[in-house]
Order: sequence, then structure tokens, then C-alpha cells
Amino acid sequence: MKHFSKEDIKKMSSIFRLNMINSCTGYKSANLIGTQSENGSTNLAVFNSVTHLGSNPPLIGFILRPTTVPRHTYQNMKNNGFFTINHIHKSQIEDAHHTSAKYPEEVSEFDQTYFTEEFKKEIKAPFVKNAPLQMGCSYVNEYYIKENDTLMIVGQIEHLFINDDMLHEDGWVQLDKGGVVTINGLDGYAIPKMIERFPYQRPKN
Repeated sequence: MKHFSKEDIKKMSSIFRLNMINSCTGYKSANLIGTQSENGSTNLAVFNSVTHLGSNPPLIGFILRPTTVPRHTYQNMKNNGFFTINHIHKSQIEDAHHTSAKYPEEVSEFDQTYFTEEFKKEIKAPFVKNAPLQMGCSYVNEYYIKENDTLMIVGQIEHLFINDDMLHEDGWVQLDKGGVVTINGLDGYAIPKMIERFPYQRPKN
């Protein structure tokens, strides 16, 4: 087993360090976040940091990298208060990954991929049409992380759309039935497969 100390990590080339530290923590969620600017331009970007924060109210969070350069997702959600989170199907990974390319604000990633915009309910942001699971969210708050100059964005789920065959009677969502992918690091896409689901655990007698 290879060992890397803090000093070793510090001396690594930036690309090697980036790849290793981003992938060593395990599989992460793979989501497309959709937003719309004040002038109607749409934006779509892949994120691997969306996480559950609470069920009541239904809160989610994700990490936004330093805003020292233009972050269209951030600007749009701050301006109109809404964004969407869309799970990525296994057939969409090439287009999903391409949304990480840096286009000017006036160029929509929807126009550079095969993804189709879908607007519904009162959410002022585009959903990805036919995504296996879609969340329409409102911007709630943000928390500055001074250690690396990033932001934790907090949103609330306002509308949730789930493919019928993914939803169990008790409310559990089985993602592998929807062909939903996960991300290993920054650029490795994988399909998880459910092994077992266990009941609520209590201490042994």
C-alpha cells in the first residue's frame, strides 16, 4: 500500500494531486445543475458535490468553487433565486461532462449538447428533459469556507419529479433502476448497482 504524507501531497504536481485527492474520498453524486440568467440565457453545468442536508424542510447543498472567476450557475441562482438539479443517465455521460467546458455567458450548454431544456411549475430555471430524476430548487443561503475560498450553497427542494419505476412504496428511490451514474473523482463515470437494502438497525440484545 502506497503512503503519502501531507508533505508528499504538497510537493505533487497539481494535476496528480487534483486527481488523487478528488478521487480518494469515494464515489460522489453526478448531477447537472440548470439555471437561467436575467436576460433569459440558460446555463447547464455538471457538479459532483450535491448532498442531502435535511428532510424537513427538504434541503440540499453543494460546493461552489472560488468566485474569483465568473460562475454563471452562481450568478444566475442569486439573481432569480432558482436552480434545478438533474440526475445523469448512463447514456448521457459524454454530453454531461462537456458542460464543464467554459463557455461565455451568452452561450448555453444546452445548445452545445444533445440536452433539451424543459420548464415547468414556477421554477425559473431549466430542467433537463427526460432526466430520470429532477429537482426544482430555490436558493436559500450560502456559507463561506475560508480555508479554501469556496461556498457551500444551500437550496430547498420545491418540486421533485421521479420516474415511476424508481420509486418504492415507502418513498425510497432506487437510483440504479433509472440508470443513474456516479462520479469517481472529476472525470470518471460509473454505474452503481444495489447489493442489499437493510432495515432500521437497533442495538443487539
